[in-house]
Amino acid sequence: MSAPGRPMRRLAGLAFSAGLAALAAGCGSQHAGGADGPTGPNPVLPPPHHYLLPPMGVAKVVGWSAGATPEAAPGLKVTALATGLPHPRWVYPLPNGDILVAEANDPKAPPPTRAKDIVMGLVMGHAGAATPSANRIELIRPGAPGQPASRSVFISGLDHPFGMVLVGNDLYVADTDAVLRFPYTPGATSITAPAVKMAELPGGPINHHWTKSIIASPDGTKLYVTVGSNSNIGENGLAAEYGRAAIYEMDRASGRMRLFATGLRNPNGMGWEPTTGALWTVANERDELGDDLVPDYLTSVKDGAFYGWPYSYYGQHVDTRVQPQRPDLVKTAVAPDYALGSHVAPLGMTFDTGSTLPARYRGGAFVGEHGSWNRANPHGYKVVFVPFQGGKPNGQPVTILGGFMKTKGKVQGRPVGVAFDRTGALIVADDVGGVIWRVTGG
Repeated sequence: MSAPGRPMRRLAGLAFSAGLAALAAGCGSQHAGGADGPTGPNPVLPPPHHYLLPPMGVAKVVGWSAGATPEAAPGLKVTALATGLPHPRWVYPLPNGDILVAEANDPKAPPPTRAKDIVMGLVMGHAGAATPSANRIELIRPGAPGQPASRSVFISGLDHPFGMVLVGNDLYVADTDAVLRFPYTPGATSITAPAVKMAELPGGPINHHWTKSIIASPDGTKLYVTVGSNSNIGENGLAAEYGRAAIYEMDRASGRMRLFATGLRNPNGMGWEPTTGALWTVANERDELGDDLVPDYLTSVKDGAFYGWPYSYYGQHVDTRVQPQRPDLVKTAVAPDYALGSHVAPLGMTFDTGSTLPARYRGGAFVGEHGSWNRANPHGYKVVFVPFQGGKPNGQPVTILGGFMKTKGKVQGRPVGVAFDRTGALIVADDVGGVIWRVTGG
């Protein structure tokens, strides 16, 4: 039984060695400095580069040593609310102070056949993305001052859950292929009632970007759901992209879905900007055009807008790798509002609507940057604050929680979901670290 696997293992080893050789050579990387690449409301984009193997910065997960924590910005303090969790990805604070944590990891996918895809799979496993998926939601109940939090399995048997939102006594969970509804009783430590499937979502068998985020409209009548693309730039065929790279609006009463915005390669966290009431999201842009292309971004989301993927990026910059092209769509592509840096992999996002953090960290957006492997010098791996003024970003991103990367090539954790709890503290899910962090004023 072992013989048939040897050629694939040899191919994987050769491909991985080639990837590391390319990494050591810098892969013709455009940017060898410490900056994250283009950031801010008006980024200057470099010309694209094309590679046999793209730049890669492989960061091995080493975990947190006893007593170690991320590095909080001046005026802030970080403590561990809970440790030893199985790949916690998303957090959702409940009104009574309990915190729900979605615990999931990458679904199984068809075996890769291209050498480049084999390298990517090996790299992601090296970066801690190959651990089993718990497929559940856990409830954390913070203890009294000086006392540990209690934990219980809240919902089990899910299919790669991610986003969660409570509307009244209805708890909605975004599984990888469906929006589910559960009855919620305030103070309950578990839900055993069966789920009601409200709507199907694009799922496998490829399911490249599997995470689905969900948020309710302020009046609770609508739900908004993110669905990422099934590839980098459509290389799996555009048929595999049907209904993907988009944000959907769902009528909560009927479950009817409609496309709200399209051309978003991998949108994740969403929030309502408190000044204007506009919907905003963070999105991961395409790979393999160089260290500083394409910037991942934070943007307002306009009803009916097209954001370029896969035909163009950052507005109407044409990606010539995608054939056939669609100039009719490209000319309508909307440029994002704010560049977060290239390949920083933003996943979590929340707005400050009344935190207890120091004044300089209020009134803007907080973004969990998971960190990416497809850059010669890895970046991201931090939580940043984006200041807002008049409903728009105003200034450069500020790191409020760093130190997830211990040294170049070794990471202790990777931040994902971010949310404010009932006390106004920022809660951060650290998936490969297995920790929920709590950030307060120092």
